[in-house]
Amino acid sequence: MANILVVDDELGIRDLLFEILNDEGHNVELAENAAEARAARQRARPDLVLLDIWMPDTDGVTLLKEWSTAGLLSMPVIMMSGHATIDTAVDATRIGAFAFLEKPITMQKLLKAVEQGLARESARRAAAGVVPTPASGSTQAAAITTTGDSLLMASLAAVPVADAGPQSTQSFDLDRPLRDARDGFEKAYFEFHLAMENGSMTRVAEKTGLERTHLYRKLKQLGVDLSRGRRSAV
Repeated sequence: MANILVVDDELGIRDLLFEILNDEGHNVELAENAAEARAARQRARPDLVLLDIWMPDTDGVTLLKEWSTAGLLSMPVIMMSGHATIDTAVDATRIGAFAFLEKPITMQKLLKAVEQGLARESARRAAAGVVPTPASGSTQAAAITTTGDSLLMASLAAVPVADAGPQSTQSFDLDRPLRDARDGFEKAYFEFHLAMENGSMTRVAEKTGLERTHLYRKLKQLGVDLSRGRRSAV
């Protein structure tokens, strides 16, 4: 996924955004002021930044302008504020902000803005001719391009059978106590949705109609491997 920098002086906001974005599979770095944001921007080169406007040392609009003037605005920046005026939002957009989110931020608006920002960044890199490093699964395609028919056949024969992925229909052993049968079904049910949602606890909670806290407890009780869905998406 993407590397996202969250800049906000409120601990609760930082923790909430970290939890949501981390559940989506992103690598999230946190900064509580402009000084930390500058260091993180230089160190991590984020794919996207969520930047609060009102901060104690340097406000977000000033930091955005600083990055723009120095030619460092090479990633989408989404501004956040619970007190900014329309003029402030317009100014930030003119400077180069990708979007503006008003606090309190709903999860749907957050995820939509992040998705759109990352999509724009991917399109920009593609237009600039930045070719991503091929994943391990694409090495076979590279070998096919550079070799003859005989090597092509050999490489195809060596490729293991791909995992069929999560199956929506399964069979269960009903010749056992009701509690065990029910737990077996529930575990398979949640593992299926984790795989379908690439390990995102946020989306699984919405899909299954459970509160996140209840969902976490349920998965731990059933012994579900919480990293399984995320690994399958890598």
